[in-house]
Amino acid sequence: MRSPLAVGSAFPASRFLVDSMLAPVDWNRIGCVVEYGPGTGIFTRALLERLPGNARILAIDTSAAFIDHLREEMDDRRLIAVRGSADHVQRIMADHGVEQADCIISGLPFSTLPPDRAARLMDVSHRSLSPDGLFLAYQMRRAIAPLLHRHFATVETGFEWRNVPPCHLYWARSPRPFSRSDGP
Repeated sequence: MRSPLAVGSAFPASRFLVDSMLAPVDWNRIGCVVEYGPGTGIFTRALLERLPGNARILAIDTSAAFIDHLREEMDDRRLIAVRGSADHVQRIMADHGVEQADCIISGLPFSTLPPDRAARLMDVSHRSLSPDGLFLAYQMRRAIAPLLHRHFATVETGFEWRNVPPCHLYWARSPRPFSRSDGP
């Protein structure tokens, strides 16, 4: 409630949203998931239930309280909970020995981010994924769609009504190759 623009929603994700968002993923092919803004861990728990025993989750949140909560509530060696910003995902991954993520899942509210920051965040996310990586997003608005289409060869969409608020769902696959114009 203190920072309403810093969270995607004041309500936790419903089981319907979680199941719809995660259903299309072949979890046996995922070795590392990066989760942006895990909050109280609704998706984190579901990811731990689905991931193979040798996989890892790198959960990144700016809130020390949320990170402390994850560490206290989820005693699982596969979970690495880090206080930080998704803007620094590459550094955070490197700090934890992760070269590339197979999947990034985000509920960060791209519609409330300044457009230049949203574009930078998508750029760094795109660069952090393996060549066959996935970017999953659940959003109240469609602001993320053009960014996904710019960075990924395939973008599938859905909508989950059984959530407060209802959410747009995005499954982006196959990050496009970088070009010289993409920057360093």
